[in-house]
Parts: sequence; C-alpha cells; structure tokens
Amino acid sequence: MYKRSSALFTEAKKYIPGGVNSPVRAFNAVGGDPIFIKEAKGAYLYDEDGNELIDYINSWGPMILGHAYPPVVNAVIERTKKGTSFGTPTEIETEIAKLAVEMVPGIDQIRMVNSGTEACMSAVRLARGFTKKDKIIKFAGCYHGHSDSFLIQAGSGAVTFGSPNSPGVTQGTAKDTLLATYNDLGSVEALINANKNEIACIILEPVAGNMGCIPPQEGFLEGLRSLCDHNNILLIFDEVMTGFRLSAGGVQERKNISADIVTFGKVIGGGLPVGAFAARQEIMNHLAPLGSVYQAGTLSGNPLAMSAGLAMLQSLKNDPEVFKRLDEKTEYLRDGLVKVLEKNNIDFTINQYGSMLSVHFSNEPVVDFDSAALGNNDYFKRFFHGMLKEGVYIAPSAFETWFITDALTYADLDKTIAAADSVTANW
Repeated sequence: MYKRSSALFTEAKKYIPGGVNSPVRAFNAVGGDPIFIKEAKGAYLYDEDGNELIDYINSWGPMILGHAYPPVVNAVIERTKKGTSFGTPTEIETEIAKLAVEMVPGIDQIRMVNSGTEACMSAVRLARGFTKKDKIIKFAGCYHGHSDSFLIQAGSGAVTFGSPNSPGVTQGTAKDTLLATYNDLGSVEALINANKNEIACIILEPVAGNMGCIPPQEGFLEGLRSLCDHNNILLIFDEVMTGFRLSAGGVQERKNISADIVTFGKVIGGGLPVGAFAARQEIMNHLAPLGSVYQAGTLSGNPLAMSAGLAMLQSLKNDPEVFKRLDEKTEYLRDGLVKVLEKNNIDFTINQYGSMLSVHFSNEPVVDFDSAALGNNDYFKRFFHGMLKEGVYIAPSAFETWFITDALTYADLDKTIAAADSVTANW
C-alpha cells in the first residue's frame, strides 16, 4: 500500500538525518514508515503510492481554507514573475502588516520573520529588553519552537529551575526558564513569588495544541493577565497555531483577553514559511532599528511569503462566516466521534476548541501535559494506522491537535466518523 513511500524513506535516510526535516514526520511515535505526499488539493492529500487521504494535519494548521487554495496559489505565481527576494523593503510588507494590525486587537505594529520558532525567540528577547529582566515562565507541554530557551524540562520541584531536555542547551540558558503547569495558576504564582522582580514574561499557547488540544480552563488566562499586571511581567500569547484560525483576531478576540506580545505563524503565511510577532508601539519601539533589541533576517518579509499571507488574510477578512463554519464542522466531527467511541466501549476524552480537536484514549479529563501523558499510546498507534488504512490522515502523535479546514465537506466528516467506527469496533 505504501511501497513507494517506504522506498523514498529509505533513500531519504541516506542524506537527511532520520530521513526527515522535522522529527514528528518520522512516525517514531506511531511506528512504521512515514507517508510521502506527492500533491494536495482542497481537503485531500495524494501520496506517492496513489492513495487519497482526508487531511487533518493541514500542514500543521495553515491550510485553513484547503490545499492549493486558488487565491494564494495565484498570488504566489504572479509575485514570482516579478522576483522572489530583494533584501529591500517592499510595499506588500506594509499591506499585510496593516491588515494584520486591523484584524488583531491590542497590537499597533508587527515584525515579520520566517518561522514560529523565530517569532517566539524574538518575542522573548524583546520582553527581556523591555523589562530589563532575564527569567521567563513557560508551561510544560507548550511548544514554542526549538530555540534554546524553550527546550526545557521540569526541575525537581514547582519552584526550581528547569533543566535542558536537549543536548546543546546549556545549564546557563536553562536556569532562566521556569516551568509551570498549564491550567494551574497556583504553580505560576509560586514561581513568581520565588523569583521576585526577576521574571520578564510568561509565554504560553492560549489554547494548547502541542499536547493535543487543551483549552484554557475558566479563569486561567484571566488569572495570568492579573498576575502579570501586578508583577510587571509581560504576557506573551503564542498564537502560531491559533492566530487567524480560532477567529480573525485569534484567542485575544475570542476570549476578550489582551496579551502584551503576540506571535504568529501558520495561517499568516498561507502555507509559506512565515512567522511574526506584534505588540503595542511602546514595546515595539524597543526593537532595532528604533531601539536596542536586535533582530534581523535576510528573507524576513520576502515577497512570496507576503503575497501568500496577504491573500490568505484577505480571504478570511472578506468571509467572516468562515470561523462559524469551521466551528460547526469541528463540533459535528467531535459529536460523531463521541458517538462511535462510546458505542464501541472505548475509554476516551475528546478536547475541542474552535477548529482544533484531539482524541485522547483516556477516561480522565485532559487539562495539562501530565494528564495528556496518561493516554493509552498503544490504542493511539492502532487508531492512527487504522485511520490511515481507511483513508484518513491524522497527526502521527497523540500529543498533536487535529486541524480542521473549511475545504472539508460533511461527507468527508461522515467518512471520517465511519472510519473511526470501523477501526475501533473490535477492540
């Protein structure tokens, strides 16, 4: 069924570490060889062996309107004819910046970069430069890219420093990253009290997507906002996944809570490599060339990425009902999955927020990284490969969210629900 994909993976491993350019693609969490995709259109992937797959990864989020979305494709083609990169300012950078500032509440200016990792790294540097403090708080299970400051695991207690969880990250870097528990304000308050006047910022995914989909519990984001206000700490929302997906203005708009700095990626690039970070002018004025906080990038704001992102944001702004449709489709899928998993006597928890969803094979509420880790991974492996055989491609990890695209039809959703029923019927 995947003969050519397996052959391509064997060849790739000769020249690319592990055969992939991003680790989760390797299928290590689920076993087997990864599927090599040849092309995609709308809600479907077509692999190198000719299989059609309903796609719930959607390039990890940016394909909110489907693969090969014509306005984005056409914008990139036309822009390519005029040159791919100049290393100089272009008008289109201002166009997309203006549109983003109009769509997202609480930001005055935005700086374009090349990835979500770069955006989060730069946001933390800016927060440190603005507050003149060194330490940051992040949450176990929230992923902000592979910058050194974020590759930190828990220390020996709630108020201890973290320690590196990757070779190459120094203890010196790790000592400035404090690790809290998602949806647990008490763990945050303890860290603040133990490190008085030393914390520059708190960074989190306001709706987590890297331990499966985990929404913030009632009062959690509000509590973080209050703690930051009372302790001269900047609140950073990593909206790389959620920005322009959960609403036009992201979680800030949907939850009516303002962050001090917001990071973006995924949707803002329309499928091309783009990241961005934004804040009110008082903070952004500290960024070079106006201020002393340095950040630069040769391909930042390159015309191809800007044209793709602008076409995507314009489409979303011009069709405000898209977010309602996405919510309704995701809720329909959730309800269908609940029915078949209950019918088949499977222990499960499904988390869903907007157009993000995840299935956890555990009957306990999944509210943080520790509870997400309690899921039955053997069940997930069977579920993943079973769904793949049924023509449904979900994330190859129990710790990743599903991303719903507006290109999905209700027939696609019904097929997905039927596939889940068939896969779990005889467990």
